[in-house]
Amino acid sequence: MRSFSEQSPPGPRNDWQTIRTLLPYLWQFKRRVVAALVCLVIAKVALVAMPWLLKDVVDTLDASRNEVLVLPLALLLGYGALRLLGAAFGELRDAIFAKVTQSSIRSVALKVFQHLHGLSLSFHLERQTGGVSRDIERGARGISFLLNFMVFNILPTLLEIGLVTVILFINYDIWFSIITLVCVASYIAFSLIVTEWRMRFRRHMNELDSKANTRAIDSLLNYETVKYFNNEAYEAQRYDANLAKWEKAAVKNQTTLSALNFGQGAIIAIGTTLLLILAADGVVKGELTLGDLVLINAYLLQLFMPLNFLGFVYREIKHSLADMEKMFSLLKKHPDIPDRPDARPLQLRDGAIRFEKVSFGYDPKRQILHEVDFEVPAGHKVAVVGHSGAGKSTLSRLLFRFYEIDSGHIYIDDQDVQSVTQSSIRKAIGIVPQDTVLFNDTVRYNIAYGRPDASEEEIIHAARLAHIHDFIVSTPEGYDTLVGERGLKLSGGEKQRVAIARTILKDPKILIFDEATSALDSKSEQAILHEMRAVAANHTTLVIAHRLSTIVDADQILVMDQGRIVERGTHQSLLAAQGLYTRMWELQQEEHH
Repeated sequence: MRSFSEQSPPGPRNDWQTIRTLLPYLWQFKRRVVAALVCLVIAKVALVAMPWLLKDVVDTLDASRNEVLVLPLALLLGYGALRLLGAAFGELRDAIFAKVTQSSIRSVALKVFQHLHGLSLSFHLERQTGGVSRDIERGARGISFLLNFMVFNILPTLLEIGLVTVILFINYDIWFSIITLVCVASYIAFSLIVTEWRMRFRRHMNELDSKANTRAIDSLLNYETVKYFNNEAYEAQRYDANLAKWEKAAVKNQTTLSALNFGQGAIIAIGTTLLLILAADGVVKGELTLGDLVLINAYLLQLFMPLNFLGFVYREIKHSLADMEKMFSLLKKHPDIPDRPDARPLQLRDGAIRFEKVSFGYDPKRQILHEVDFEVPAGHKVAVVGHSGAGKSTLSRLLFRFYEIDSGHIYIDDQDVQSVTQSSIRKAIGIVPQDTVLFNDTVRYNIAYGRPDASEEEIIHAARLAHIHDFIVSTPEGYDTLVGERGLKLSGGEKQRVAIARTILKDPKILIFDEATSALDSKSEQAILHEMRAVAANHTTLVIAHRLSTIVDADQILVMDQGRIVERGTHQSLLAAQGLYTRMWELQQEEHH
């Protein structure tokens, strides 16, 4: 069997792949995208036209050219109108495009979330929660930055460069256009080359940031363990070791950024100086007016200020693409166990289970189950017992299809679980696991998770059956009591009773109790066992047990040892056989006394 750790990681995505992945989310709002682009063009044309009116204003007020000075009111009003038009269409563009940006972020985040839930158990056993969380967070932020700045900064700046170059070419000496184009081309080439070189530092920074975040979250999730072993200083040292590496990468990132900024500033300074010298020379020679000088200066400011910002935008877009790259790479991971193309929903009748010569190993070098054969007839209760590591809990994981078996077959109502959809299998089965982990929400939410559309009366009824209702109503907040992260505010027994209530509420045809009473005291255990027997009366039930006293009423007991069923029968027949079950029973009786 092949796990995620054995698969080769997806190759690095290039920037165009990342952008292409994003395009379908944008194009669902194509009308808004087109409208925003139209607003962008109108706003930019208005801003490019402004220096022409300013030139006419200056020439009109130039005493050396006009004997009588008249207030150019129409020109000034026109200048103001163009500025207002540019601002209005710029804001309208932002308002129209906001829906596109936010809906794209929402759609991508939802798709990644659904995809992560669709991946196999092996991925989630190996994942680093803090790192994955940070990758998604940075990726969503990167989408917002990419869309806003690419559409509202890069495109307008390129449009403006084109318009200004054409205007300078038509109306002035060709050297104005040549210097402008050379300066812009040098700036863009320098920015691209240096930014590409710098990206390795940014990627390294991201990796170290995710590792540090993973370390921090892992430590905080295991807060009690840290306290038990008095290891606060040790955890801080491990966290700081990751931060130290991140600091080193961040310093490199900043120093190379300073070098990039200086180079960009130098190119702009040289280009601006040359153009102003040309314009001033033209005024001195009488070839240009003061208005021409003002117009050229205005265009330089209008051109090089956004161009200077373009360097920052390009860097941040590259950073955003690097951030998105990690998030989208999660979508490249595929589940170990996909549904077959022809898989059908399970046609559930009575819920009979059959394992037929099932062999399985988490690792090819270490086999867990060896040709396991047994049946749980509809409405019957079968228990599985054995020492730790015998393979008991693996049976429930295989029934849920968290893993693919190596050989053999598993049937539910004579349907091979490999030929039906995993969703329909899991809908038919309810489980009370040994290690119950609850959501950081209310008791009501955690019980209702078994059937989210259940009524309040049904939730309370399930809680009563699980013998947890009295405890819940004794708390100040009742069913609105928050259970804390992973249910840490509740005791082990309380958590298991919530899990039992949750499964009772789901009311599945097949029940699995995986050492479900292991965290309960004897009194609570007996009370819940009585209710579990009542709940399981009309269900097909598989009980994985450590305490043999909890399964003496089972229709059949399977005794496992090193991945094989070595004994099977009722409680009485197994005791009479004087085998492994008998030795386990006697040992537990001695411990009890």
